[in-house]
Amino acid sequence: MDNFIVSARKYRPQTFNTVVGQAHITTTLKNAIKNKQLAHAFLFCGPRGVGKTTCARILAKTINCENMQADGEACNICNSCKSFNDGASLNIHELDAASNNSVDDIRTLTEQVRFSPQAGRYKVYIIDEVHMLSSSAFNAFLKTLEEPPPYAIFILATTEKHKILPTILSRCQIFDFKRITNNDTVDHLQEICDKEKITSDKAALQVIAQKSEGCMRDALSILDKIVSFTNGELSYQNTLEHLNILDADYYFKLMEAMQAQDLGSALLLYDDINRKGFEGDLVLNGFAEFVRNLLVCRDEKIAGLLEVVESFKDRYVATAQKISPAWLISALNVLNEAEINYKGARNKKLHVELALIKLTYLSQAVELVNEAGVVKKKRTDAAKPVAFKNIRPAVLKDEALAGNASPAANKPQPSDGAKLIIESNVVEEEETPYGRGSVKPVIPSGKPARDAIAIETPVTATPTLGALSKIRKQIVQKQTQANHTAKSLTAENLQEAWSRYIDKLVEQKNHSAVTNFKLAQLKIMDNSSFEIVVESNIQQKFIEQERGTLIEHLQSFYNNRSLSYAIQIEEAIDNGAQQERPLTSREQYLKMIEQYPLVKELKERLKLELDY
Repeated sequence: MDNFIVSARKYRPQTFNTVVGQAHITTTLKNAIKNKQLAHAFLFCGPRGVGKTTCARILAKTINCENMQADGEACNICNSCKSFNDGASLNIHELDAASNNSVDDIRTLTEQVRFSPQAGRYKVYIIDEVHMLSSSAFNAFLKTLEEPPPYAIFILATTEKHKILPTILSRCQIFDFKRITNNDTVDHLQEICDKEKITSDKAALQVIAQKSEGCMRDALSILDKIVSFTNGELSYQNTLEHLNILDADYYFKLMEAMQAQDLGSALLLYDDINRKGFEGDLVLNGFAEFVRNLLVCRDEKIAGLLEVVESFKDRYVATAQKISPAWLISALNVLNEAEINYKGARNKKLHVELALIKLTYLSQAVELVNEAGVVKKKRTDAAKPVAFKNIRPAVLKDEALAGNASPAANKPQPSDGAKLIIESNVVEEEETPYGRGSVKPVIPSGKPARDAIAIETPVTATPTLGALSKIRKQIVQKQTQANHTAKSLTAENLQEAWSRYIDKLVEQKNHSAVTNFKLAQLKIMDNSSFEIVVESNIQQKFIEQERGTLIEHLQSFYNNRSLSYAIQIEEAIDNGAQQERPLTSREQYLKMIEQYPLVKELKERLKLELDY
C-alpha cells in the first residue's frame, strides 16, 4: 500500500502561478527576479495557512533555476529544480525559530552563511516563526541580516509581525499576505476534487471554505477528513454532520416561530436541536450570525458581505424583507448578551431558553417603543411659537416734564422687535401661550432705569404688582431684618464661634484639621469680615478644605449672611534660638571620655576599634 500524502502537502504549489489568492505577492516577486532587483532580506507576514513558507520555497527554487522562464517562473526540469522538488538541495536552509530560538542557534546559522554555495547562485535561509526568537538572538542576527554576503538571501516568515523588533523590520522588504477568499478556496477545492475524482456539491465546498476562515491548509485538511468519512462522496448534509454545524434550515424555522410569537414551537425546535448534541453557545452564536446575515440582506450596498451557501441566498433575502431592522438589531443585542453570560450560567439549557423567550416576544417590545416615538412626535408638532405684540416706544419722563419734547421725539420709531419700557419696578402680566407670567423689562440704551415711564398698550389693563417686584421686596425685607438681628463681630464671640467649629471637627475625627485650626490666629478687620493668619501653605490648605461648612457655620452663628473672611500667610520669625539635636556616636564618645578618662585608657589597652 502506497504511503498516503495529505492534500496540503500533495497539492502544495510549485510555481508562483499556482499560489492561490496572493497575486499581489507573486507578481512582485516575479518582476523583481526578472529585473534583477532582488532584495537580500524578505519578511513574509500574514495569517496561518495562506502560503508564506510556500512562496519562500518557490522563490528559493526560482532564483537558482538554470533555465528560468521568460515570465520569471522556474522550469522544474533542470537539476537544481529537481533537487528542490525532492528536498535534496543544499542551497536552501530552513530553521524553525519556535524550537531554535537561542543565541547559539543564530550563531550557528551565521557561521554557515560564510560558506558560498557549491552549486547554484544563491543560498537561501528560511526562518519560520521568526517572532519566537529571543531578544538576544535578534541582536546577534542584526549585523548578518544588514550586510550579508552577495550570495545569501534571508526569508523570514511570521504570523505576528508586531512582536518583531523595529531594527529587524527596517532591514527587510516586507510582504503582507492576506486571507484567502471563500471563492478562491472553493475553486481550488473543486480543482482538487476533479483531480482526485471526488463527487462534491458546491454547497459543501462553500461550507468548508467558511469553516476554514481563509486558511487553505485547514480547508484541505477538512476536505481530507470528510472524504474519508463519506468514502469519496462530498454532500452538503454529511459535511454539516461531520463539521458539527447546525443546518440553516433550523434557524429559518426558529425565525418563523418568533415572528408568529409561537413560543411552543420555538422551544420544541430548540429541544430537538439539543437532543442532537449541539451545545447552547453554538446555537446562540449560529443564530446571531443568521440574524446578522438577514440584516445584511436588507441593504443592497452591503449585500456583498453575505457569505452563505448560494442555495440559501434567495431565502435569506425573502425572509429579511419581512422583518424590520429594529427587531434584527434588538435581537443581536439579546443574543450577544446571552452568549457573553453563557459561560457563567449554571443551567445552560435554561439560559438559552430564556434568550429564545425574549426573542419570541421581542416584537411587542419593539411595537411599544415605536408607539412611544409616535406620541412624542405628535407632542412636538403640537407646540406653537410664542406670540409677541408690537408695542410703541414711550416718551421719556424727563423730556416730557422739561417741555422740550418735540413731535419728532414723540413719533414712534421703527424697530426690529418689540421693546418694553417700564416705570420703576412695576411690570404688567400678559397672557402667553404658556400661561400667565411677567414680561421682562427692556431698558433703552443710554437711559437709566429710573427715567423710564409706563407705556400705552393696545390692551387696557390696570397696572398690578408683578412677581419680580414681590421677590425684590421680600429680599429687601429679609436683609433688613437680618441686619437688625445680626450679632456684632467681637474678638470674644469670634473665638467662641471658632471653638464651636473645632468641636465639630473633633466629633468628625478630623484630627489634622483640628490641629491646624487651633494654630490659626484671628484678626477682626471690620464689622462683617475678619482675617485668619496661618504660618504655612499646608495650614492654609487644611482651612480652605473646610471653607464651605465654615462660612455657613459662622454666618449662622452671627445671623449675618454678608460675613466673610480671608486667609493670610505669615511665616514665623526665627528668634535665633538653636534647637537641641541628638549627639552623634563620636560626640557621645568624646563627651564620655571627657567625663571618664579611664574609658579611653581601657580602649587603648584592649586595642579596640570603635565604629562611629
